[in-house]
Amino acid sequence: MLQPVNVGSKSLADYTHIVGRDLAEELRALAEPLKGLRVAHLSATAFGGGVSEILYTLVPLMKDAGLDVEWQVIYGREEFFNATKLMHNALQGNPQDLSEEQWGVWEQYNQMNARELSPGWDVCIVHDPQPAALYSLVPEKSAGWIWRCHIDLSTPNPATMQRLLPYVRDYPESLFHMEQYVPSGMRGRANVVPPAIDPLAPKNMALSPEDAAYVCNQFGIDVDRQMICQVSRFDPWKDPLGVIDAYRLVKEEIGDVQLALVGSMASDDPEGWDFFNATLAHADGDPDIHILNNFNNVGAIEVNAFQSHADVVVQKSIREGFGLTVSEALWKGKPFIGGDVGGIPLQVDNGVSGYRVSDVDTCAARCIDILRDPALGKALGRRGKEHVREHFLTPRYLRDYLRLFGEIGSS
Repeated sequence: MLQPVNVGSKSLADYTHIVGRDLAEELRALAEPLKGLRVAHLSATAFGGGVSEILYTLVPLMKDAGLDVEWQVIYGREEFFNATKLMHNALQGNPQDLSEEQWGVWEQYNQMNARELSPGWDVCIVHDPQPAALYSLVPEKSAGWIWRCHIDLSTPNPATMQRLLPYVRDYPESLFHMEQYVPSGMRGRANVVPPAIDPLAPKNMALSPEDAAYVCNQFGIDVDRQMICQVSRFDPWKDPLGVIDAYRLVKEEIGDVQLALVGSMASDDPEGWDFFNATLAHADGDPDIHILNNFNNVGAIEVNAFQSHADVVVQKSIREGFGLTVSEALWKGKPFIGGDVGGIPLQVDNGVSGYRVSDVDTCAARCIDILRDPALGKALGRRGKEHVREHFLTPRYLRDYLRLFGEIGSS
């Protein structure tokens, strides 16, 4: 059997004061005819990365709405995750495709997981490319099928996309963060549904300035000096090396500044350690560059503290599926600078609720603007928080799923 994930419980009522009574009542009305619906979420890992973070909130809220929901993790070994990481990068534009042997490994593990998937679901939601072949292998195990793609497919490696397409194009429903991520050739209905953050999760709940400073101090941050922070996986697409270069330009103008690069190492990202070490090497021993991950005891509260205490939060992505860390930073009212790519423009109105940049020099210049003008930073952060409240909190994301389930049930 596939491995079930224990998600605990959450109550929709706890979110009403944040998202408003109108949305709460709409959620109850949408959920009423769906009570008892059997839903399976299938993903590659239960920790590390945005997919698992989303599901730890979405699944218990679906349960609270009256649905019978399970989240199960597929089975995979290193050979499988090496292949799927290569696939992930290729689908986001990397020129290296999988070898025939690696495609064979991917297909073999999908066949194994298809056998282990239990039957009798009303809706089966398959997250990302790792288990994407399941619908083509065992369509009879669920009445409804959704492929949920969390990555940027706007300019994929053509050979990789061509090889994957036969496995995903016939899903009756698919979900993408943005319209431009929908590959040509999809035969089912493609839906655009951006993801969202949980405002009540430990990573996003309100922390007092004193508590945030206390946590940062435990990791060697001088809490009386200004700090730039990026929270992301150690991945070439997140460009931590470019962030270090921007920080060095800022330091030439404003000497008393620190940089924190905070990330998690995911079980399905075997090359993460290589890039983590490359980031350490690029920092070249600078005592004001703090490079931390979950193996340094950096968990959700610690990430919250670093984002809450930072004077500027950066997400200098070169490619980005969506970038939930953007909404996380904005929700904390922090001035934000992000790469002008992927889902970041959806979250950041340039010059209004943050800045979008495309190179190291501009990133550094915007950091300097904010660090020299705290009132500017406060205004950006305030507008960013309201934008997230309206568009990127989990109850809205749940509403989109409930609407889709209702349409599947009535079709």
